[in-house]
Amino acid sequence: MIDLNTLISSSENILGKLQSRGEEIPLDNIKELDSKRKNLIQESDQLRSFRNSENKRIGDSKEKPSLEHINKMRDISDKLNKINVNLIDIESQLNELLLVIPNVPLDEVLIGNDETDNKVIFTKEDVKNKKTTKPHWEIAPNLGILDMEQGVKLAGSRWYVLKGKGAILQRSLVSWMLEKHNKNGYLEIAPPFLVKEEVMVGSGNLPKFSDLLYRDIEEDLWLIPTSEVALNSLHFGEIIPHEFPLKYVSHSQCFRREKAAAGRETRGIKRVHQFEKVELFRFELPENSRDAFDEMVKEVQLLCDELGLIYRSVELCTGDLGFQSAKTIDIEVWAQGSQDWLEVSSISTCTDFQSRRTKTRYKDEGEIIYPHTLNGSALAIPRILISILENNLQDDGSVLVPKVLQKYTGFERID
Repeated sequence: MIDLNTLISSSENILGKLQSRGEEIPLDNIKELDSKRKNLIQESDQLRSFRNSENKRIGDSKEKPSLEHINKMRDISDKLNKINVNLIDIESQLNELLLVIPNVPLDEVLIGNDETDNKVIFTKEDVKNKKTTKPHWEIAPNLGILDMEQGVKLAGSRWYVLKGKGAILQRSLVSWMLEKHNKNGYLEIAPPFLVKEEVMVGSGNLPKFSDLLYRDIEEDLWLIPTSEVALNSLHFGEIIPHEFPLKYVSHSQCFRREKAAAGRETRGIKRVHQFEKVELFRFELPENSRDAFDEMVKEVQLLCDELGLIYRSVELCTGDLGFQSAKTIDIEVWAQGSQDWLEVSSISTCTDFQSRRTKTRYKDEGEIIYPHTLNGSALAIPRILISILENNLQDDGSVLVPKVLQKYTGFERID
């Protein structure tokens, strides 16, 4: 959430940046409500001050309060109650407006309208040198490790079943990634997959993106679209010790009402409703968040290096940023059979946007400060599986398992 005072005091600068995201902000509404709020607070403070001084005067004089005094105090109490009701209503209206405003892009973020304006800043290996292969939706069923039809039978379109060595490969990827990040100082967390509404609000998924989420209406719980949602709220409402960074890693199922037209985007397991992911999350001191962002990008790139994948880093423009992000770099892997770049991680710095929503704070020399949050997939598994299958396909139809995974799988190839 954007700080209200900053939004009003730096409105011209902030509005320009938000417009580059394609957002129009009802600033006049916000200013009017804030002015009313401040006037009511001022009136409330004056009434309380007068009431306190009158009560002290009566108390010091040891006189019995007159009927006039009693009536006057009753009138003041009634006014204060009405002011309080109005304040609650105005603050609720302000909160509703602020909750749907996205984060402000950092100064260095590219100005652009959509993904066509993003910038490739690094590419590992040349895809032109790769031999032609098959798409994973042909490779995996032929090997008996993926069954889309059973997924449809169990849950409907865009759900799938992994079998045998396919399921083992997925589990091995999780074990390997968690072990890597544990060694990098991340504390492993196994969060609930269902969370409260306030937790979804804290991450920035609600109220704006409710149509993309799965919900248990009876208990008013929401299925997480990523474990970032839960990790972000680990310290909800807390003043945490000044011990940074706080680094968390989590493996979870992810549930999303993905919306895409039938065709290329929905073939195979590229865009599905449930998938597994390992997520990195950090709470950082504001002055250290830029370095932490660069470090997380390198950590994800190293995973792709060790898996032997062709990948590239893409800097997102303002118009393509996620709602809570102030800056994002996507890591995309090449899938030779699909002839496609697949996003497997979005590393984002969210500044203090999320910590304000969750009221996660720390103290520094008596001052209350909101830490910065950063997150990134490391990695999203279905698309890593796609890349492994399509890039490691052999002439005999088998698929080589990356060396770093072989001690986890117990086999060197899928055949």
